[in-house]
Amino acid sequence: MAQKIFIDGEVGTTGLQIATRLEGRSDIELIRLDEAVRKDPAARRDALRAADIAILCLPDAASVEAYEMVQGADTRLLDASTAHRVADGWVYGFAEMTAGQGDAIADARYVANPGCYPTGAIALLRPLREAGLLPADTPISVNAVSGYTGGGKAMIAEFEGPDAPGGFVYATAQAHKHLPELTKYAQLDASPIFVPSVGHFAQGMIVQIPLHLATLPGTPSLADLHGALAAHYDGSEFVSVLPLDAEQGKIDAEALNDTNQLELRVCGNADKGQAILVAVLDNLGKGASGAAVQNLNLMMGVDPKTGL
Repeated sequence: MAQKIFIDGEVGTTGLQIATRLEGRSDIELIRLDEAVRKDPAARRDALRAADIAILCLPDAASVEAYEMVQGADTRLLDASTAHRVADGWVYGFAEMTAGQGDAIADARYVANPGCYPTGAIALLRPLREAGLLPADTPISVNAVSGYTGGGKAMIAEFEGPDAPGGFVYATAQAHKHLPELTKYAQLDASPIFVPSVGHFAQGMIVQIPLHLATLPGTPSLADLHGALAAHYDGSEFVSVLPLDAEQGKIDAEALNDTNQLELRVCGNADKGQAILVAVLDNLGKGASGAAVQNLNLMMGVDPKTGL
């Protein structure tokens, strides 16, 4: 029997991508609202409460409102906003993060879809934390560049307009909305220095974390870091770790576009004791709508690769 799915905020960038991935599936019945009542509170409430699972592609305040609307109903929620990523009672929707996370997502009533930047950073840091190679008090810097679609309709219009910028660095005041989840799920004592930027390309993402190996206990080698990542993601369907001797040439931010894949590298210079951890993903794929569909599949009890 098909499960009823409602995408609250279907007309946004992430909502549209999710809807496209779900259309044509026989195991899903999409609940859709006419444009005239899309923002009507009563219509939204009825659709939310009629759904088996509602996917929230909304601003934070509207996601909180949706959560309140389903209280007393059986609806499960998958929230793509930042509203609930570190909230009590919500399961973080990065299935590969740690052992058992996928099962926790499958059993959860409320799942918070991860942010795009944190997905790359946590994927690199969490295995090193669990392997004992990276103490919680290690000072961490995260540098990243994303395609402009991550900024939603306003930024898309800006970059595709006549006075498009070439790209920019932003959030230098260290108050980016992704920092709380990055700090919590990478298991860091202090918020990392996070320097995001937007490039003049539509979608794709690179996340980079530099490390001075001599500052880590026992001075681990590049091979040690690589081994921890490879062991953590061994057998993963969506996360791959490139061989340590992979060519350290140009890394393409758009290489995984239109996929739900996440690719990790350990680069650097062994003689200098310097490592650069690199993650490549599609900010609209594993960084947003792809991850949402993967999490929805887990919640529905079907193959995580369905529709991906």
